[in-house]
Amino acid sequence: LLNPSVDAAVVGGNVLTSQRVVDVVLKAFKACAASQGCMNNLTFGDDKFGYYETIAGGAGAGPTWEGRSGIHTHCTNTRITDPEILERRYPVLLRQFALRPHSGGRGRHRGGDGVVREIEPLKPLVMSILSERRTLHPYGMEGGEDGACGRNLLIKKTGVVVNIGGKCSSRLNAGERLRIETPGGGGWGSEEKKEL
Repeated sequence: LLNPSVDAAVVGGNVLTSQRVVDVVLKAFKACAASQGCMNNLTFGDDKFGYYETIAGGAGAGPTWEGRSGIHTHCTNTRITDPEILERRYPVLLRQFALRPHSGGRGRHRGGDGVVREIEPLKPLVMSILSERRTLHPYGMEGGEDGACGRNLLIKKTGVVVNIGGKCSSRLNAGERLRIETPGGGGWGSEEKKEL
């Protein structure tokens, strides 16, 4: 399926490309709507430490099931660090970690919701995000709606909010925040056919 040339720019094969390949195969067989299609890779650190995590999103719905919310899908089984451990071991505050309501696509079977994860550094840190589905929605199937795209937002101390796109590395100062809103899964089937 994939055979890039030796001079092709390739990155994130195990955490991004693999997710999209699974969605393509599932779509070809009309098995289910798209899941978040990404692992939302976040790193932060300075010259003394580094931290890496992947962040869950929404799973696609299928012909007999609702999509799961706040879950990793397809080829991953990672578990995110507990908030208490994260804040104890690293100079950050976890300002929010919650489901992202209504980010899953509507349909006879609804797509799962993504999550919101907002982190504030307590000292200057470099924070980097490698993510997908920030402009292309996770597709719905058989009349189900698409899931919501994800967003990565830098919130300045002044209150200015900057959409930093899907791939970015930036130095954040104490008091600024990185807000990651992960994609929802696509819905399955037309809502008109939903049984009450």
